Amino acid sequence: MCRLFGMTTGGPRVQASFWLLDSSSSLTTLSREQPDGTGFGWFSLGDEPVRDRAPIAAFENDDFAHAARQIISHTFVSHVRYASTGVLDVHNTHPFDINDRLFAHNGLVQGLDVIDSWLTDVDRAHIEGQTDSELVFAFISAEIKRRGDTTDGLVAAVRRLGARVPIFSLNLLLAEPRRIWALRYPDNRELWALSPQGGGFGQHRALASSSRRMEIDAGDARVPAYVVASQPLDDDPDWRLLESGELLIIDGLGARSLFPFANPAHTLRYEDLVGSAALAMRPDRTQDRPSGYPHRGE
Repeated sequence: MCRLFGMTTGGPRVQASFWLLDSSSSLTTLSREQPDGTGFGWFSLGDEPVRDRAPIAAFENDDFAHAARQIISHTFVSHVRYASTGVLDVHNTHPFDINDRLFAHNGLVQGLDVIDSWLTDVDRAHIEGQTDSELVFAFISAEIKRRGDTTDGLVAAVRRLGARVPIFSLNLLLAEPRRIWALRYPDNRELWALSPQGGGFGQHRALASSSRRMEIDAGDARVPAYVVASQPLDDDPDWRLLESGELLIIDGLGARSLFPFANPAHTLRYEDLVGSAALAMRPDRTQDRPSGYPHRGE
C-alpha cells in the first residue's frame, strides 16, 4: 500500500528531510515495504512545481536522499509506491503534475473506462502513465478548470466518482503553492494530520539530528508547518486521524474541514479485490505506526 506525505509552511522555505529520511517512520523507512517507486515534489522559487521521481524504492534511491537534504520549499508532496495498477515506470510514479498542481494518491479506484469517457482529448493529453491515480487526477483537473475553483472542482469530481465507480480508497493530496487539499475517502485507509500548534514544524525538524550550533546557524530553526501523512511519522501525540469523508483544506497555516461527500455508491472491501490489487491493499500493509503509538481514532 502506498504512503503519502505533504507539508506546507504557508510561506517560509525549509527542508523536509526529517520526515522523509530521519523520523522513526520516515518515508525512506516505509519504502522497504513500498518498494515500487519514489517521488518528491516541491515548488520552485517561481512557484512552479518540480518533481524528482524514480521507479525504485526510496531506501535505495540516492537522488531522493540528496534532494530531501538539499531542496527547500514552502510546500512539499512525496509518495512511496506499492503498485496496484500500471507497470513499474517513472510515468506511473507519484506525484503527478497537471496545470501547475501536484497530486498523489493512496488507494484504488476501478471503473477506469467510465472515468476515461468523461475526459476530452485535451484532458487526456496530460496523462503519461497507466495508473488509476493519474486518470483520477486528470478528471479532477478538468473539473477544477471547468469550475474555476480548486475546492469546487475537487468536490464535484469526487462526488461524481463516488456515485459512479467502485472505490476502495481515494485518499489523496493535491497541492498548490502554500496550499494543500487532503482527502480521506472512505474509511478503508487512514490519513493523519499534524498541525503547527502540535508538533508540525519545518526546518527545525529537518535539523533535529544536527548539533545545536547547526540549528542556530540555520537561522529560522523553528518554522511552523502543517504536515499530512498516511500514518503518524513519529511518536508525537498530536497527530490527528482525519474522519472518513473529511476534506482538510490547508491554506497557509490555517485549515478548515469540509464533509461534502456521501459514502461511495459502491465501496470496495478487501474481500472484493483480486490479483495485484489484493496484494497491494492487503490489511497488513496498513495501520502501521511507530512502536508504542496510541491507536487513537479507531
